Amino acid sequence: MEIETDGKGTSLVLLKQGAEARIFTSSFVGRKCIVKERFSKMYRHPSLDSKLTLKRLNAEARCMTKARRLGVVTPVLYAVDTVLHTLTFEYVEGPAVRCIFLEFGANGVVEERLDDIATQIGDAIAKLHDGGLIHGDLTASNMLISDVTNQLVLIDFGLSFTSTLPEDKAVDLYVLERALLSMHSPCGNVMDRVLAAYKKSSRQWSSTLNKLAQEHHTEAAVDGNKKQQKQQKQQKATADSARDKEVNELVS
Repeated sequence: MEIETDGKGTSLVLLKQGAEARIFTSSFVGRKCIVKERFSKMYRHPSLDSKLTLKRLNAEARCMTKARRLGVVTPVLYAVDTVLHTLTFEYVEGPAVRCIFLEFGANGVVEERLDDIATQIGDAIAKLHDGGLIHGDLTASNMLISDVTNQLVLIDFGLSFTSTLPEDKAVDLYVLERALLSMHSPCGNVMDRVLAAYKKSSRQWSSTLNKLAQEHHTEAAVDGNKKQQKQQKQQKATADSARDKEVNELVS
């Protein structure tokens, strides 16, 4: 456990560190909170680094606030510090969806809960997309289930941006799909349930899901080409081996 203090003397306990930010637990007017600090990058010019960091800090705060206005549950934003480059927001008690899905793998799938979580995911993403907001990092680790309300809570809007393009919405869904598949979850194709809820909640689902289908088609074509190239290499290696064997037999 790493304990630090910010510029105001508040105790910060490091939870994790990523490529762009550090996440701490702390307290805000007597409440447990999360502090997200965007740190400087030493390889960037100090002036440029400060401008970029501040721009991304403000963008994340705006997107997080917009998501709440659209009806998506996110942690309450308490404060934005443009000097220390920190966001302070509500600490949400509850497990990440990733942990719940992995628990299903260990103890068996609870179908009713799985269906409820998938429906909440699809509904939340639909609200974001219909409001012109792209999350940018939809993974099971960036979704919590509140112990208090049992509601889905979306976190980490660090890569979020505004867009009404079906292509951007489709990529958002595709990122989630790949993230779920990479977990090798025992929940079956949970993405089908997510998309069913998305389709039901979104007014603009048709163009987005058409673009998602195109992503799948492109992926299948790329995989097909890779498979074909692998087969051709194997055939060439087999032919070369047979030719070398024939030559050796003739020589001997």
